[in-house]
Amino acid sequence: MASPMRDSHLYSVYFAPRGKARMINLGWMLSQRHLSPFDLLIGFIGEPGSGKSSLVRGMFPGLELASDDEGVNVRPLPLLNRDGRGFRDSHTYHLDVRFEMAFTQVYDLAQAVRTAVEEGKRVVVEHFELLYPYLGINAQVLVGVGEEVILTRPTIFGPEPQDVANIVFSSSCYRKMAHTAENLTELCITKAGYPTDYHHGDVHHGFILEYDQHPGFSIPEIEAAVKEIIAADLPVAYKDEGHVYIGEHIHPCTGPRLHVKSTGEIENFSLLPQFQYDPIQHQYLLVGLIGERQRDNIRDLNRIVF
Repeated sequence: MASPMRDSHLYSVYFAPRGKARMINLGWMLSQRHLSPFDLLIGFIGEPGSGKSSLVRGMFPGLELASDDEGVNVRPLPLLNRDGRGFRDSHTYHLDVRFEMAFTQVYDLAQAVRTAVEEGKRVVVEHFELLYPYLGINAQVLVGVGEEVILTRPTIFGPEPQDVANIVFSSSCYRKMAHTAENLTELCITKAGYPTDYHHGDVHHGFILEYDQHPGFSIPEIEAAVKEIIAADLPVAYKDEGHVYIGEHIHPCTGPRLHVKSTGEIENFSLLPQFQYDPIQHQYLLVGLIGERQRDNIRDLNRIVF
């Protein structure tokens, strides 16, 4: 029986953090707040490289992922190789639909998911929107990853997986722009010789660098340096799990797969002209913004629009 809290839950929205560790931590928090032991079908929706696998790892620690962004894949696919022998059969299975469609017909995947759920097994499905037309059963929990992480408990009245997909796919570009702009800002601060002991924060269509002490640099100078790199339209590319290429420069990055392809793709970058002081956390905040938006009132940057 569902709890009254879950019965009343429509959806929750969280910033989608940049970096594997922060995404895994968010996944763990979501599992504590929103998952029930009786949830059997959980769907994830988002572009490749958006952090779905990291979110899955956080929400389901120890789950063997059949495939992930690091190119590791398990064969034969456990979901399709179930033996149904009670305790010898796993309780939770992972399925990446986009990956598995290269090897298996999608209607065979849908039948395997239906059978597993009917037998009381839990199935965690990435790219759920691709499976849903063949499955005909909506997930008990849908998680969309774009600029924000959207978690919803659909009913027979929706939302449909494609509704979530439309939202997260259209917003992913802003997350990529913000992440690359954040790295460029870090690069320019480092080159100018200023402190790099900051924390990372989030704001809608942007990023925050949080300092425990005032760093002392001129924000307009850093902004101008970043805009120079954007105007140069340098290529941005994955190097390894801890670094990206920005032009020929190698820059540390905890989310190297989540970037625009070149700096020139960053739209309307700016830094708020003054550090914003947080009197509760006692921090000085450097706020960077991207995309077209109204910025006259900084207290309105995270405004929710329905």
